[in-house]
Amino acid sequence: MEYSPQDERMIDDAFGVLMEHCRKICKNEEDENLIKRAFFLAREAHQGVRRRSGEPYILHPLAVALIVVDEIGLGVKSVVAALLHDVVEDTDYTVEDIENLFGPKIANMVDGLTKMSGVFKTAASEQAENFRKMLLTLSDDVRVILIKIADRLHNMRTLGSMPVNKQMKITSETIYLFAPLAYRLGLYLIKSELEDLTLKYRFPEEYRQIEEKIQATEADRARFIERFNAPIIQKLRDNGIDFEIAGRVKSVYSIWSKMQRKNIPFEEVYDLFAIRIIFQPSPQIPEKSQCWHIYSLVTDIYKPKPDRIRDWVNIPKANGYEALHSTVMGPDGVWVEVQIRSRRMEEIAERGFAAHWKYKAGNDGHDDGEFERWMRQVRDALNSPTENAVEFLDNFKLNLYTSEIVVFTPKGESRTLPNGATALDFAYDIHSKIGNSAIGAKINHKIESIFTPIASGDQIEIITSQNVKPKADWLEHVVTAKAKQSIKSYLKKDQLNSIKTGMTLFEEKMKEFGIMPSARVFRKLLPAYSCTNKDQFYSQLGAGIINLDGVEKILRENSASKILKFWTLQLPNPFKFLTGDEKKRARQKLINQDHDEQEPEFVIAPCCNPIPGDEVVGYMNPETGKIDVHKRSCNELIKLATQHGNNLTPVTWASHKAMSYLSILEIRGIDRIGILMELSQVITGELGTNIREMHIQSHDGIFEGKISLYVKDTRDLKMIMEKVSKIKGVEKVNRVENNKE
Repeated sequence: MEYSPQDERMIDDAFGVLMEHCRKICKNEEDENLIKRAFFLAREAHQGVRRRSGEPYILHPLAVALIVVDEIGLGVKSVVAALLHDVVEDTDYTVEDIENLFGPKIANMVDGLTKMSGVFKTAASEQAENFRKMLLTLSDDVRVILIKIADRLHNMRTLGSMPVNKQMKITSETIYLFAPLAYRLGLYLIKSELEDLTLKYRFPEEYRQIEEKIQATEADRARFIERFNAPIIQKLRDNGIDFEIAGRVKSVYSIWSKMQRKNIPFEEVYDLFAIRIIFQPSPQIPEKSQCWHIYSLVTDIYKPKPDRIRDWVNIPKANGYEALHSTVMGPDGVWVEVQIRSRRMEEIAERGFAAHWKYKAGNDGHDDGEFERWMRQVRDALNSPTENAVEFLDNFKLNLYTSEIVVFTPKGESRTLPNGATALDFAYDIHSKIGNSAIGAKINHKIESIFTPIASGDQIEIITSQNVKPKADWLEHVVTAKAKQSIKSYLKKDQLNSIKTGMTLFEEKMKEFGIMPSARVFRKLLPAYSCTNKDQFYSQLGAGIINLDGVEKILRENSASKILKFWTLQLPNPFKFLTGDEKKRARQKLINQDHDEQEPEFVIAPCCNPIPGDEVVGYMNPETGKIDVHKRSCNELIKLATQHGNNLTPVTWASHKAMSYLSILEIRGIDRIGILMELSQVITGELGTNIREMHIQSHDGIFEGKISLYVKDTRDLKMIMEKVSKIKGVEKVNRVENNKE
């Protein structure tokens, strides 16, 4: 399809904007010509091709290149690679052609981007394995990942032209991996925009409401900030400091996250903004000293909250972030966060390691040791021989989005670990052999359990024993990817023997009954033994945790009575998620089965307990062969959409059969005599609702707890919540949205 004159003008205008922004990075005419040559090649390669939105395809690489230079701050080679990033994948050009035309460095970057492009188009384990390969490029050239993030940002900005099911898959990948990756690489503005765009497409109504409320409160907020800033501005001027000061509102996503996390409305999110002071440092005084000087001037005016000082000046974050944060008591009894940083720190905060490299190249004495340490962890994880790809994806995610603490070895060497780490995490951080044999720890010279949480400033010594070996429950007491990976590696080796033993025992038992092990046999056995897959069953059998004494009785039972089918769900196309051959086999299987087995089996996911009225998505579970039904907002679903995007399928509620669904309420209030009886009376007596269980505890005159009950739909649940909230003493009633710990 030929481009119209209007299309050609759009392309020329976009290229003109790019070249305007590239002037600051082009040292000579040769650099400009390199970018021009890349543009003309990409334009010719993508000639006539259009995006789903209808616009010429070449506008996409032009937009990515503009993000690379303007929002990330990379150089000429990165701009060229961004312009060419889809050429090898989508056209007849090869990596060798790119190398001949632009040299080996740019060819390697384009090759890395091409390999990445297929990561999220494949099946689950292959998709995760490709992501592992994609991250290997981190070892060679982080710019490849930065360009890929720019590519994802532009795709998110133009996501409106994609169908809803594609939006769900792309937003899940973005929030699960790309936003955390942008955060870890220090791209705060891009990370925030990716999060906001994810929210905009996944929960458009919530996004719109928060955005409207931010705008509605803007005038009051501006007046408060002006009143708060006035004495600080005067004080800084009196001390001859060159500075800028402004109030920055939190992103829509961070406000929404806080509302979800704390179950509070918008009106109760008090820290909607932060005050940022950015100063031009004096060359005669160290930046750190100037940060603390400004802090002392601010706290002369407003009293600080002692436990809310964050010193990332002396100990920067692993992604290079440096700043001094403090929370102070402002006018009208409002706590306000104040962030203090130099212009250099500000640029690194906004542009991450792209800016960090620039300053490093300027030989100003700043190194990126923290980043190098993190890179080593990434390389270790990538080179893990025992971990499967999907588990790797989970563990890598753990290393991305964490706040950090700094602890010390007995010799005073500092170690950076995620907040919430235990002594066992510390042991594995030193070496996997020390972790595997850890029996206790001396924390600040006091003997403690290896499961003890550690805090910034702790000095830790690990006590080991040759008689100790990792156990499965250790996984519940560690948070770092390295610790989880090492424990799983050990357990897998230990488990292999148990699986072989269990398999032998099972096959011998089946021979006694003259039964061949089959999928039908395991469909009956696995639920009976509370196992999710065959390996777990064999392993527990081989380890002596379960036995086969009652297996004959289980196999004789009619499995139909054991399986709960949810006929209140409909699957628009039960074969949609299968390949051609799989469809044929599935249809043939349905023809050979009786009517009861032709309906798809739905399982309400226990992690989020959706009920009629909730927006839901189906996930074809390859282990059970059933469709797990999750709420669209379920955290587990986001993870599954990232790793097994092709297994998602739309499902809708039908109303032809009334059923009850488990829902959990969280309740809190002021304790009084008879409150428990009144709760039961309102829920069961007045509303006729069946309570499954109730856990209420009281302390210091406050009661709180959870009530599990069966409801018909969201309207039923809303009515119950309204009635309960009117009981005297009840202050809060919330639905537990994600019940998976």
